[in-house]
Amino acid sequence: MRILDGVVRPYAWGSRTAIASIQGRPVPSAHPEAELWFGSHPAGSARCVDPSGPEQDLVEVIDADPLATLGTASAAEFGNRLPFLLKVLAAEEALSLQAHPSAEQAREGFERENARGLAIDARDRNYRDPWHKPELMVATTPFDALAGFRDPHKTIALLRELQVSELDHYLGMLVGQPDSEGLRAVFTTWLTLPESLIRQLVPAVLHGAIEVLSAGRTEFAAELRTVCELGEDYPNDPGVLASLLLNHVHLEPGQGLYLPAGNLHAYLRGTGVEIMANSDNVLRGGLTPKHIDVPELLRVLDFTPVDSAQLAPPVRMVGAERVYLTPAPEFRLSRIELDGTGLHHSSSICFDMPGPQILAVLSGAVEVRPADGAPLTVQSGRALWITDDDPDVIVRAASARAVFYRALVPVAVSAADGVPASAPAAATAAE
Repeated sequence: MRILDGVVRPYAWGSRTAIASIQGRPVPSAHPEAELWFGSHPAGSARCVDPSGPEQDLVEVIDADPLATLGTASAAEFGNRLPFLLKVLAAEEALSLQAHPSAEQAREGFERENARGLAIDARDRNYRDPWHKPELMVATTPFDALAGFRDPHKTIALLRELQVSELDHYLGMLVGQPDSEGLRAVFTTWLTLPESLIRQLVPAVLHGAIEVLSAGRTEFAAELRTVCELGEDYPNDPGVLASLLLNHVHLEPGQGLYLPAGNLHAYLRGTGVEIMANSDNVLRGGLTPKHIDVPELLRVLDFTPVDSAQLAPPVRMVGAERVYLTPAPEFRLSRIELDGTGLHHSSSICFDMPGPQILAVLSGAVEVRPADGAPLTVQSGRALWITDDDPDVIVRAASARAVFYRALVPVAVSAADGVPASAPAAATAAE
């Protein structure tokens, strides 16, 4: 096992306080810090920094001995690569409106663009690898997002409450077909409108939203505030209109949001722990100056209406471990809080160790003691890399309160335990 330093990604929408605070650095930071990556992604591999070996990128450690680090089950299923990427995400501004392909769509799209001779780093490339990208977000602060197409009947009520005459045609389209096909028709129309019409329609919608909010007593206050904020940042972007069709999701700390293939979404603000399949495949739909391929996005999107509650992953408690269950075979994420005083929560927890795992500490510090070696202390803002061939460990709180997140590969766990991949990995509290 090795201590990891993550890679900070300085995107413009990031926070100047969240990641720096987690790592115990002065705030505000010199520039926005959007993501802290713990993984072996080629674009930003975490680095092994403990004294037990030379400093090196995690991707190099895995490449040196894939079977020992990943285990046979993970390697057989996903090849000689860590199949997940674990992040801390800190958003002060909205991310782009986007969706991710299914596994089949990703393979087909990657092969199709290769056949066209598109360079992997080409600006108009949609598929940079042949893998899908399901993702799970668990909030560590209050967190807001747009996710999934709302029940059309609720959207009809929202558009009627706006009382914007410029929307009447599109409202009629949805009233005439209040289902997934109606949503597809309205979304497609908005995304393909000439810029001259967008310049008229977006200000009219913003004016209507301000009027409704000023009057008070609307059930759509969160949605309308979001439209106003997006319209201010992206005044000529059809994504502002598209936000009217999506669920506004608010998460309190500890709550999760699972985004399967085809789900149109945008993170708005807040800090959380995100885990995803290790892929770069993103189809954008607005709120960005980056490449938007409308036909390909429409091919990938799932317009089936969903309630925001349907996007919350089931949670199972296993001792001190809060496990977020999803159908993704590449990853499983759990949250563990330990109490160094021993008064309120477990002070330690035991893990068995099939497959590769990363423990990312977000508060306090933990001491990780293997069965046959010296312990390592991991401070907030760092992580621990544990390989398939490492022994079982005991994790103890090394502070009054310690919170960390455990990422693992469920395929490896099920192969070792002979249980379905949806079942949680073995973990027991040790007082």
